[in-house]
Formats: sequence, structure tokens, C-alpha cells
Amino acid sequence: MPSMSLDTPTGRFWIFEEDGAITRASWRELGPEEPTEVLERAVDQLGAYFDGSREEFDLPLKVAGGDFQARVCDAIAAIPYGRTRTYGHLARDLGAPPQAVGQGCGGNPIPVIIPCHRVLAATGLGGFSGEGGIETKVWLLRHEGAASLLI
Repeated sequence: MPSMSLDTPTGRFWIFEEDGAITRASWRELGPEEPTEVLERAVDQLGAYFDGSREEFDLPLKVAGGDFQARVCDAIAAIPYGRTRTYGHLARDLGAPPQAVGQGCGGNPIPVIIPCHRVLAATGLGGFSGEGGIETKVWLLRHEGAASLLI
């Protein structure tokens, strides 16, 4: 599977492509770099996100998993930059239990681009399945100006 990476303030970040769409992103290296046009666009957009000059991504994405996983990822992707929602709010929107939404967030295969860091528990941060855990989630929220939620 073709991949590229870039250095970010949260560590080296890898992006993977399959059949012309981004299918995975991770802070773990999972293969040798093999640039493609889609991956080069992703690296450029992620670089701009991390340097503060981009708030949205315009990339083809393909989320592995069933219909519910895709619906959760679509709901997460709709959360604007610098804003947050709770698992409960997404659960009401999707007509599903908050625990199922939490599992869907944890199963997000494309963190940052599909911004699961913007989903919080009703009483705190909630989890973050990406490498670096909560510290990475906090960094991403602060980067987006959502730090007032953390005080």
C-alpha cells in the first residue's frame, strides 16, 4: 500500500492510500514510502494544517468497516475546525448509543483528517485511539483554539 509521511509537532505522521483514496493515517510507520499524487496532496494539506494555515481537508477518503463506521466518520468529519461535539450529541444525531459512537471514534482509521480529536465525553476529554493518546488529543485541540474547553 503506497504511503508517505511528514514530521509534525505530534510526531512523524504516516498517510496510506489505496485505489486513489486515503485509507489510513497513523503515527506508526507501517511500510516504505511510495509517493503518489493523492499522498503528496495529503502531505501538503497536513503540513498546512499543522502550520496553522489550513482548517479543512479536501482529499478522497475511504473508510474501512461497515455502514455504521462510515456514518460515524462522516459525522466526525462534519465537526468544524476549532469546535467540539460530545459522544452523546453524535449518538443522538446517529440514533445510536454513545458507547457505539465511542467505539466508532476509536475505530476511525484516518485521525486528524477525520478529526476524532474533536469528540469529547460529556464530563471530560474522553479517549483518543491515536498514538500519544490524550496528550496528542490535547495538542490538536489547543492547536485548533479549542483549549478553553480544557481549562
